[in-house]
Parts: sequence; structure tokens; C-alpha cells
Amino acid sequence: MWGCPGGDLEEVRDAAALRELRSRLESGRIARGLNQTELAHVAGLGRTTVSRALSPGAPCPSADTVGALARALRLDTDALLELLETACGRGRAAGDRRAPGTTIRLWDPHDLEVHYAVEAPVTSSGSNGSREGGRRGRAGRLPAYVRRPHDEHLATVVEAACEGHSGMAVLVGPSSTGKTRACWEAIQPLTAYGWRLWHPFDPTRPEAALADLHRVEPQTVVWLNDAQQYFGGENGERIAAALHRLLTDVSRSPVLVLGTMWPEYQDAYMTLPRPGAPDAHPQVRSLLAGRLITLPDRFDHIALSKAEVLATAGDRQLAHALHHTDSGRLTQFLAGAPELVRRYETAGPPARALLDVAIDARRLGAAVHLPVGFLEQAVEDYLNDDEYDDLTDNWLDEAFADVTVPVHGRLAPLRRVRPRSSQRHAGTMTGTSACYRLADYLEQHGRRGRARLCPPKSFWQAAQGHLTSDSLLNLAYAARIRHRFGWAEQLAQQAADQGSVDALAELAEIRRAGGDWGEADLLLRQAAESGSITALIRLAVARHRAGHISEAEDLAQQAADAGDPQGLVQLAEICENQGLRRAAEELATRAAAAGDTSSLVRLAEMRQLAGAAQGAERLGQLAAKAGDTTALVRLAVIQEGKGPASSTNAMRLYQLAGRVGNASALARLAATREAAGRREEAEQFARRAARAGQSFALVRLAEMREAAGAHEDAERLAQQAIGAGHRFALIRIAALRGAAGDAEGAERLLRQADEAGIPTAVARLAELHVDRGDLHGAERLAKEAAEKSNANAAARLADLKEVAGHREEAEGLARLSADAGDISVFARLAEMREHVGSHEDAVRLAQEAAERGCTTPLMRLADLREAKGDQEGAENMTRLAADAGDTMAMARMAIILELAGDKRRAGQLARIAADAGNPSALARLSELRGSPDGRDRSGAGR
Repeated sequence: MWGCPGGDLEEVRDAAALRELRSRLESGRIARGLNQTELAHVAGLGRTTVSRALSPGAPCPSADTVGALARALRLDTDALLELLETACGRGRAAGDRRAPGTTIRLWDPHDLEVHYAVEAPVTSSGSNGSREGGRRGRAGRLPAYVRRPHDEHLATVVEAACEGHSGMAVLVGPSSTGKTRACWEAIQPLTAYGWRLWHPFDPTRPEAALADLHRVEPQTVVWLNDAQQYFGGENGERIAAALHRLLTDVSRSPVLVLGTMWPEYQDAYMTLPRPGAPDAHPQVRSLLAGRLITLPDRFDHIALSKAEVLATAGDRQLAHALHHTDSGRLTQFLAGAPELVRRYETAGPPARALLDVAIDARRLGAAVHLPVGFLEQAVEDYLNDDEYDDLTDNWLDEAFADVTVPVHGRLAPLRRVRPRSSQRHAGTMTGTSACYRLADYLEQHGRRGRARLCPPKSFWQAAQGHLTSDSLLNLAYAARIRHRFGWAEQLAQQAADQGSVDALAELAEIRRAGGDWGEADLLLRQAAESGSITALIRLAVARHRAGHISEAEDLAQQAADAGDPQGLVQLAEICENQGLRRAAEELATRAAAAGDTSSLVRLAEMRQLAGAAQGAERLGQLAAKAGDTTALVRLAVIQEGKGPASSTNAMRLYQLAGRVGNASALARLAATREAAGRREEAEQFARRAARAGQSFALVRLAEMREAAGAHEDAERLAQQAIGAGHRFALIRIAALRGAAGDAEGAERLLRQADEAGIPTAVARLAELHVDRGDLHGAERLAKEAAEKSNANAAARLADLKEVAGHREEAEGLARLSADAGDISVFARLAEMREHVGSHEDAVRLAQEAAERGCTTPLMRLADLREAKGDQEGAENMTRLAADAGDTMAMARMAIILELAGDKRRAGQLARIAADAGNPSALARLSELRGSPDGRDRSGAGR
């Protein structure tokens, strides 16, 4: 720490530095037009503290005071703190940079991208006194915070950090659901311990992270808001590996890594590749495993009750939100989301066109900051002829003025940003001083609404003329998978001309799609020689498959040395499949040394399944030494599958994995000890498993005790499981108790679970009422839950009513469930009716689901009818799904039409699907029509 918070205690060692510091603060005060009293109010400081900080002859102000004044005056905090260090005699040697980060106390949450909240109208009773002064006063009127279940999960990670254990958590949820605010609230206890916070963002987020992660010191929060910006690009795997090193480096413990992410990015990172396909995110997936915390998109009834209490106590912002929304989406309302959507949907043609350009740019991969020149040029083709003819002479200025007006506070559909000089010099932005950023919630809303559309000609032309290489490369890929090969080539070439070596690899893929394998190979070599890791990996695989083994391994090693071992991983699996086990093992070991143990794990599994148990175990132990214990557990599972004769070997492997802290192995050992009657040992193993992230071990133990009649023990362990993060423990015990005939005990546990905010508890309570014959009570519970946006009970009751033959009541409950957010019930009812021969009813229900945005029931009916040989019925269902916007259905329908001879309609549907990002139909049509890329026959390349 530089000084004591709030106090001015340090002697002056460098008077010139202190004079310069005070001069900058005084100049900033004058520029803002504030007197010292007003400055104290804005900064959240005392009037005397501000006076002493600015007065010649006074001691050095504290770092907290300087930071608060810098924020209030919009000055460079780091520069002023450097002056303070020099003034107090703590200057550093030349070239000795300060560790990344600034004390948490000095950060403004809005600078960390916490959304500004809706300004509630001032009532006659005056301002809200509950948040005057202090941190909230300086934070720009943040509403009071309502804790929800994910906060408890996050708190355990922060508490562990307080106790000296490094940790990481990434909150996953849609835009404006409170992810960043939750992280901000979670770290407040760390301020008392002097923790720092580092938000890597300059010159770009990935570059900042890669440059300084190795310099992070203990007691630092690494702030990765919008974590996809760190993990999604060409450096994502390197950043994930560096974070893994940081978290496992005892010399730098404790550190805390916090991030946020939208669900679609979580799906992209965590989904395993198809067998044989390259794995784009192994390091990211490994890093995120067990560290993701999901946020609901709305407040449940418990959270709403808490918000109502705070509103009644005087929080005008929460009261305003509760008054204007009954959907439970308080955070979205507070962030201005409803008004943003209304502005977008009611905008005039020029303003709507500008926003559509920005939405298309972001959803296809352009950077966050969009140059004004790009927007101006791209917008033209978004207007139809009549709209274009009606434009006034200054229409573009009027459109920009319209979309930049804030809806609440500083939240505008498009917000003007001023790029830092370092960003322009680094080539991450164009040289213009004017760029715009699309509001997050509007971006997410637009992604859904425009998912099927491909941008017009002016968009691609503007991108080529105004965007930088990273954006151009992403857009080139987006154009290629939509079969816009001409634009893909031009954009990739432009990115290459700007110096992007990965653009050469993208050009190679475009050439390969056109059948020019020789040119593709030459481009990959050129890109690899210029430093493209992507090209090195692709070239390594291609050379290996061509039989040039030594050259391929050299290329893969070069990629690993540059930070990406994926080439070694892929070659190892190719060798294993070819029976070259020694070569595969050597490659996998080299990959593990470079930070990727997945290949050792995979080879161990392959050998165990092939009967080479000794070699498999050796590889598993190698993986464990490299920090990955999953191989030992997978080998144990395979051994168990061989029958009782192999159980001893399985237990030995579980014990090996348990010794090095594998949570799954500890859970399995707990269960075996319990089965053997060694209850004390079982609980010890279960608690160790829970601490390692496997809270289900406590649940399983509770279930075993419940089955043995030790009910109090079972409830105690279930409560421990809930405390460890497994919220459904009580429900599982209640199910066992109900099955044993103790309905009263089951209901008591379910009501405890409901009070704890577990949504499925109400559904189980409703089922208990059904079992007792109390249908009225069951329906009352279901309706009350649905009114609080909990669809579980209504959905489950609809299933039960359908099975009992009460179809009309089932449909009513299904609609109640759908209104509360669960459309899947329509799919189940439609399928049940299809199976009993009520085909028209099945279609009607599936169409109702499609009208609500879910085409899954239609596609399921198509599959069922095709399985029965009803090809015409299957085609009808597929056509209905395609008409409702399902791109997979469009692709399937295109092939059906092609095989039926309707080439024109097949091509139309295939192009619509490709415009939405699904090129599979165009590729298949190209094969059927005998064209290598479909450019001439399907028109995709035009």
C-alpha cells in the first residue's frame, strides 16, 4: 500500500514531484469548473481532505485520495500515482515497471464496465438517503444490490482467495443480467486486505493480458470482463495457458481471476469437437471447466422479495424497476434494455439502418469500436429504393444524432468513443478520431433478429475500406462460410496487405474450397514462414498425411514453441490411429510439456480400450505429473466396466487419482467407503471431494444414508451439500423419502428447498399433491409458481395431465409453462400425441411452439415420421420448420428438393441458410451437382 486510506500521513521526499501532482489536480479542478467543496462531493471525500491534498506545504496525500480525485476530474490515475510515489520517495529504478493493477479502493465500477443504471424520477420526499456518500455515492448511483444464489457461489471463491488460495470464476449469462455488478460486489471484502485489481485492456485486451500476466503479483484480482475478447482470438489459447500458470504458481498465490461471458461463447468454448476434427479451444475449455457460474436472466420470487424490501427502504431505482416490469428482468430494465429495444424497433429507416449495420458487424466478428467511415459507407444498401429516395440532404447526420441520444443516463444505442492513441498506433483501430460502440443488449437482441440475414454489398465494401486486420479476418471467415467467396478473398487479402499473417492461412482455406490445393499449400507455407501459428498447425497435419513425417513434426513443434501445442496433439492422435504408438507417445509428451495434456489423456484411453492396460496407466501417470488427473479416473472407469474381476485395479487407480486431489476419484472413494460401512472415512473423502469442486459426493453420501434409514444424517449431509454448491440435494433426499412412503417428510424437505430458491421444488410438491388426489392444490401451486416465472411445476403437471388423458387441461398448463419461459413442454406433448396417432393435434402443438420461437417439436415430428416411412409427412414438417426460420431445416429441405428435381427452390433455400451462417446445404448441393465450390451452379460465389 502507498499510504493509509483516507489519511495524509507521508512526508515529502521530492517537492518538485508533489508540486507537479498538485498542479495537475488544480488544473483539472479548474477545467471542470468545481470549487473544493463541489470537488469533495463529486469525489466522495471530506472537504478537509481535498483542501489538504491541494494545499502547498501539506504532507503527501494518500493514494486513495489521489485516486478518488483523479477519477472525479477524469485525469490519468496511473500518471498521478507515479508522481505520488516519487514525491514520497518510493520512485523505482528506470525500466522497473510497477506490478499490474491498482488498489481496488481506487476503482470506479463504471470504469470496469458495470452498466449505468436507470435514473429514477425524484419524488417530492427528496433524494434517497440510503446511498449517500461512501463507495456507492462515488459509483454513479448504483442501485442497492440484491444477492442471489450465484453470489453465494462466487463468495466461496473470494473467501478462498482471502484465505490464501488462488481461484477463478466466470459468470455466464445474457447481456445486462448483472454479471459484472456481481463480480464488483464480490470483491469488496478484498479491499480491507489491500488487494489490487488489474483490468488488461490497452492497447487491446489480448495484447495487454499476454504482455503482463507473468508480472501479476499476489493479492491481485485479474478482471476479464467480456472474457470472449481474451479467449476468442488467435491468442486465446496462449492467454488460457498463461492464466493456468498464474493460478497454479504457488509463489504468486493468492490471485483471483474473475470474468464474464455470454452463453453462446460458453457453448463455443466448452463443446467438444467431432472425432477427428481439430480442437480450437482445448486450453480454454480446460481452464473454464468447473469455474463457470450461470446467472439466471430474471429474478426469482425470493430475489424479487429482497428487491421489494430494499425498494420500500428507499431505493428509488429498484422501486422504479419493480413498478415498470413484472417479468423479473430487473437488471435489464435498470440497464435500459427495454427502452433500447423500443428505440431500435421504432427507429426511422436511416437510424434503423445504421443500427443494423452495427449489429451485422458485431455478429460477424468486427471489433467493438466501429469507425464512423465504415458505418457511413455501409449503411446505403440497408435502405430500399423508396426509403433512399425520401432521404433529406443531411439524413446521415440526423440518423447519427438519433441513435446516439442516451435512453437512460449514458446508455445509448450507439455510443461515440474516442480511441486512445496507443490503440491507433497499435493498428487495432483506424486513424479516425470518431468510432462508435453498439450497446451490449441491443447487440444481443439484434443477433437473434438478424441471424438469418447476410449483409449487402455496401457492408463488405465498407469493411474492406475502413476496418483493421483482425476485423477483416473474422469477416472474411464469415463471408467464406456463407459462400461469398469473392468478398471472403478480398477481405482476407486486405487483411494480409495490412500485415496479418493469419490472413494468408484464411486465403489458403478459400483456395482449398475452390479446389486449388497447390495454391493453398503455398499460401500456408508463406503464412507459416511469416509467423502464423494457425498455418503451422494446418501445414503440419497436411504434411503428415502426405507422408512427410519429420517435416510435419518439426512444424508442429514450431507451433508448440510459439505457444500452441495443437499441432502436436493432432499428430499424436494420427500416429496412434496408424499404430505408431511410440511416435504418438513422444508427440503427446511434447504437447504436455508445452501445456496441453489432452493428448496424453486421449492416448491412455485408447490404449486401455485396446487392452494395453500397462501402457495406458503409464500415460495416465504422466498426465497426472503434468497436472491433469482425469486420465487416471477415466482408466478406472474403463476397468470397472470390465466386471468384478477388475474392481481391485479400478480402486487402485481411483486411489492414485485421489492422492493428487481429483474430485471425481474422491467422490468414488467416499461411496465405496460408505458401502463398506466405514462412515467416518466416507465423510472425510466426501468433504475433500466437495472442497475440490465435486459437491455431489455429499449428495450421494446423503442418499446412501437415507436408504439405510439414517434420516438425520442424510439431512445433515444434504444441507452440507447445499452449502458446497449442490442446490438440489434436499430434493433428491425428499424423493427417496417419498418413495419410502413418508409423504409428510418429503413435503417438509421440499418446502425447505423451495424456501432456498430451488425452482424444481414446487414441481415436486405439485406431484405430491397429484399423488394424494389433490389436483386442485397441484394446479394452484403450478399457477403460483408460473406467475413468479418458475415454469417447472406447470410443465411437469402438463405431462401428467397428458398421460392421464386430460388433454385440454394439459394444453392450458403447457401454455402457462411457455408464458413462464419453458417452451419445451410443447415438444413433449406433440410427441406423445404423435405416438398415439393424434397427428393433427401433434402438428398444431408443434406449430404453436414454432410461433413462440422454438422449431424443435417440428423437427422431432419430421424425424418420427421419417422413421415410420412417412417421407411426405417428414417433408411437410421440415418445410414448416424451415418456414419458421430453422436453418438446419432449410438445409435439409434444400437437399430434399434437389433430389426431387426442383433445383431452383433447392438453391434458394440453400442460399438463405448460408446467409444465416449454415453453409452445409450449399456444400452438399455443390457435391450433387458436380461443382467443387458451387460458384457457377448455385450462385453462391457471386
